[in-house]
Amino acid sequence: MKLTQENLREKDFHNKLQSNSKGRFENIFYKAISNMQNDFLDIVKRHASNKIILDYGCGIGNNAEKIANFNPLKLTAIDISDVSISKASEQAKNLGLNIDYRTMNCEDTDLEDETYDIIYGAGILHHLKNEKSLPEIARLLKSNGKLIFMEPLGTNPIINLYRKLTPNSRSIDEHPFTKDDFLILNKYFGKMKLKFYGFLTLVFFPFYSDPKNSKFFKFISCIDQILFKFSFFRLFAWSVLINGEK
Repeated sequence: MKLTQENLREKDFHNKLQSNSKGRFENIFYKAISNMQNDFLDIVKRHASNKIILDYGCGIGNNAEKIANFNPLKLTAIDISDVSISKASEQAKNLGLNIDYRTMNCEDTDLEDETYDIIYGAGILHHLKNEKSLPEIARLLKSNGKLIFMEPLGTNPIINLYRKLTPNSRSIDEHPFTKDDFLILNKYFGKMKLKFYGFLTLVFFPFYSDPKNSKFFKFISCIDQILFKFSFFRLFAWSVLINGEK
């Protein structure tokens, strides 16, 4: 597995993260984008049956475990962190799930051309050089294959300030999505659909506990989607769901 200095730093960061018994403090905020996770799984589920699927940057396998139950023909999951792959493989064995976990550099895989009907990922592309990762995804996807990714955005000034004040909470090479990343996406993939999340749901996150059972969360998430129809408010979104086709 060929690794650049950036790859080695990412591998070391995520190996240490997954070796730590304590979760990241930032995890408390993720309930603000739980609706994005739900939409992401709904899209994958609609297309997964009898398809060959790649989990691109699988981490400890949280999404792969869910998608393995969507009746894929084959599910392969790759990640640069051998600690993550070890934990994911052990959990899949315990759950009786058929997932082919492999330690691999997402920017330079040894997987075969045009193999996958669907490639998905959660918070992975912003850890990679997209001038390498996106053509690699295009190489691996079949013609008309789908890519489905959730990624953080780098346009909200308050979130960016928080990131600067908490540098140890993230790897030094990560780069939340900006306009340049979307331009690279558009070079390789067509029929691109973007959906934005996490403005009012993040601002008011102390005022609800379980988003699934919160009428307040459902209300402000609907308001978010109305606001995101205007490009100005998209600058204040936290994350984006990318749904495209080769």
